[in-house]
Amino acid sequence: MSTTVPIRLSVNGKPHELDVEPRLLLVHLLRDRLGLTGTHVGCDTSNCGACTVHLDGEAVKSCTVLAVQADEAEVTTIEGLAAGDDGLHPLQEAFWEDHALQCGYCTPGMIMAAADLLARNPDPTEEEIRLGLEGNLCRCTGYHNIVAAVRDAAAEMRGASAAAKTPEVV
Repeated sequence: MSTTVPIRLSVNGKPHELDVEPRLLLVHLLRDRLGLTGTHVGCDTSNCGACTVHLDGEAVKSCTVLAVQADEAEVTTIEGLAAGDDGLHPLQEAFWEDHALQCGYCTPGMIMAAADLLARNPDPTEEEIRLGLEGNLCRCTGYHNIVAAVRDAAAEMRGASAAAKTPEVV
């Protein structure tokens, strides 16, 4: 006999009320129950980072979080990273422009980890980017283009925020 627990959470700005088994991992809730398959299951052991999402604004590996731990929380997945219908998030755009992916399996987790890094440090050095992405593995690239994409996105985001804060001169 399986017992379930009711949880309430917001995923990409949409509220959800679900009954879940206490042992259900957040990654499986996102993929199997909510259909958000951009969050990948890479290892189920927290080694690869393919399942990285934001939980209440912080990057977490969703294969290490029980769905019940996300009760009353805000979860952002790769599908919810870009705000509105304005197209891609600057990180998504930079990964595309800088060819920062090959197979793409690690890309959602890399982007979510990078978004967390840039939220805390909008102008990271190459070393800080590499440290910030340390828990996310890519088996295809040499990380060079990934680091370049994060630097380019950081510059774009700083420029966009600087432009938003600069009053228009008439």
